[in-house]
Amino acid sequence: MEAQLAGETIDRTEYGRYGNPTVASAERKLADLEGGETALLFSSGMAAVTITLLAFLSAGDHIVMTNDCYRRTRQFVGEFLARYGVESTLVPVGDYVALSEAIQPNTRLILSESPTNPYLRVVDVPRLVDVAHAHDLVTVIDSTFATPVNLALLGQGVDLVIHSATKYLGGHNDLLAGVVIGSEENVSRVRDAQKVVGAICDPNSAYLLLRGLKTLPLRVAHHNDVGLKVAVFLEDHPLVRRVYYPGLASHPDHAVARRQMSGFGGVVSFELDGDLAITRRFVDALEIPQIGPSLGGAESLIVPVALASYYDHTPEERAAIGIPDTLVRLAVGLENSEDIIADLDQALSAAAVPGERGYQPTTNNLTLSGESICAGVMER
Repeated sequence: MEAQLAGETIDRTEYGRYGNPTVASAERKLADLEGGETALLFSSGMAAVTITLLAFLSAGDHIVMTNDCYRRTRQFVGEFLARYGVESTLVPVGDYVALSEAIQPNTRLILSESPTNPYLRVVDVPRLVDVAHAHDLVTVIDSTFATPVNLALLGQGVDLVIHSATKYLGGHNDLLAGVVIGSEENVSRVRDAQKVVGAICDPNSAYLLLRGLKTLPLRVAHHNDVGLKVAVFLEDHPLVRRVYYPGLASHPDHAVARRQMSGFGGVVSFELDGDLAITRRFVDALEIPQIGPSLGGAESLIVPVALASYYDHTPEERAAIGIPDTLVRLAVGLENSEDIIADLDQALSAAAVPGERGYQPTTNNLTLSGESICAGVMER
């Protein structure tokens, strides 16, 4: 290895934790996709989140976080960082007055997601950035559900964007990776911490990620199309109490999503009109989606949220944090939209108690081809 000259920087690849050519290639492509100066790959999305927070926070600091962030992110901030003297405040997503009021003299960072999991709330990015800039705070947004295709954040003033590359960026449900993207100044702080902690992405996962990025725009366009059609179908179904999808006018952030996003994504959350038993029957009756906690791959995946993500909570504890027993999260894959909707329809029919609602399958009454099912939803 050549000696380093004064003021010269070199790429270290003599030891795998410090660099790898395949990983570096994936990082360059991810930075270009997001419009950032540089990117840093990790072994998982949670590794990207936790090490980023460790790099920017110290004992005595304070962080403001929106309350619909991923549960493991909230757990890391509320339990692990708290052990080391980092304070935190949760604020309702979409409440920018509460966001401003939560800022303290020792606040260093605002953390959010857009769209969020599982209710798909969409951050009004300019408003959040204005609050952060007024107090000289770092902004970090997890944009896994949106991808760089549907939502550009760095150009709107966000400092760091995080993705779980396990999901849409990889696109095949066969890798684990995470990425943080931003300016060289900000990402370099995270890079120094990663070298110590060692949560690196392996070269094979980076290779698989490079493969997935080749088809990302095509896949996201399909997810957007199918997600919207499924959301419209579910919202009109008698066994569905409520649908959460930013492409629907009924969503609280619909106007923000239409203004900021080029597509609304492939995740649809909804509540069934019934109880936990109906939810079980519905999920068991499905033939296309498989039960799985991930999303963004070629195969549709479904999660009964109370039984999967919050299985260790009592019904009362779930209700206290806004997770009803009938909440379901569907991540549509690359299957045909007509096939997915027909499968949902038959499963809803199977879940309904015979004779209780007089329900009959409705698929034959819908026009599923073309744009007629989405009429009135996507106008700009």
